[in-house]
Amino acid sequence: MYKSLEQTVGGYMTRNVRTAQCDLDLLELSEMFERDDFNSYPVEDDGQVVGIVTKFDILKCFAFTPSQMLPRYPDLMSRKIGDVMMPEFIYVSPDTTLTRVLQIMVEHRIRSIIVLDGARKLVGIIAREDVIAALKATARY
Repeated sequence: MYKSLEQTVGGYMTRNVRTAQCDLDLLELSEMFERDDFNSYPVEDDGQVVGIVTKFDILKCFAFTPSQMLPRYPDLMSRKIGDVMMPEFIYVSPDTTLTRVLQIMVEHRIRSIIVLDGARKLVGIIAREDVIAALKATARY
């Protein structure tokens, strides 16, 4: 039905990946999100992927209960990415099938997945748009 179901991540991933550094503050991160119109960035420290940070991670910083005092905006936005990122993240390899990627995206409700090689080095990212483009490109009418 769809040839894309047999395809692998390596053929559809974005290879030139923009990353965020652990020591970057949330104000700089929010400017990156606005500039690039991304929803997440792989987080690197010393050239190694150590997590992922999303727009949702910034929003979580503002989620306080009525019994807590809300810090001032500049104080929250001066926090470092390393303090708010998700250190546990899902990743795939370039030879992972697109069917597996699709399954992961649906199951975990995520928009993109980091692609690491055998040495756990960042080689790309695959997003929902990439999977949709693969489906469209290989569909038989």
